Amino acid sequence: MAQLTILEFPDPRLRTRAAPVQVFDAPLGRLIDDMLETMYAAPGIGLAATQVNVHLRLIVVDVSETRSEPQVFINPQILASEGVEQSEEGCLSVPQIFEPIERAACVRVRAQDRHGVWFERDLDGLLAVCVQHEMDHLEGKLFVDYLSSLKRERIRRRLEKERRERGAAPRVRPAAAARSATGAKVI
Repeated sequence: MAQLTILEFPDPRLRTRAAPVQVFDAPLGRLIDDMLETMYAAPGIGLAATQVNVHLRLIVVDVSETRSEPQVFINPQILASEGVEQSEEGCLSVPQIFEPIERAACVRVRAQDRHGVWFERDLDGLLAVCVQHEMDHLEGKLFVDYLSSLKRERIRRRLEKERRERGAAPRVRPAAAARSATGAKVI
């Protein structure tokens, strides 16, 4: 397995709409394993293939406290949603930024597993939020798109300044950065 590079806002590749996965083979399995390794190392609780510059409809998540329950959603679709929940979100592609975002409280998702088998699941709580967040990435949408244009521009400038200051050095992602001051997890 290998850790992959996570694209950071405002990289235009994050705006690419992902194509459906059509081939379920060993390379796809390796990509899933590499994405899980990357997500755990970041550390985060969700990762979309778009974030690692692979534009396929694939997301991985693990919202368990023990980080031992990886889940894979390929070609995911939201069939139904209900309720509204606001929670503070962060994103591996928008490092160290946390903002309150409204999403459906419960969703019914249809997706394929790593072998191409279709399944449907009802999701709520953090898992529902995480899957919706990652599915946005597959459409080229980021959580900052739910914010005002002024706030989004401030975030973009701040991240670009940090990138300039750090130069070619990779971002150091300490474990403490995985949560906001209020305890929100990085999705």
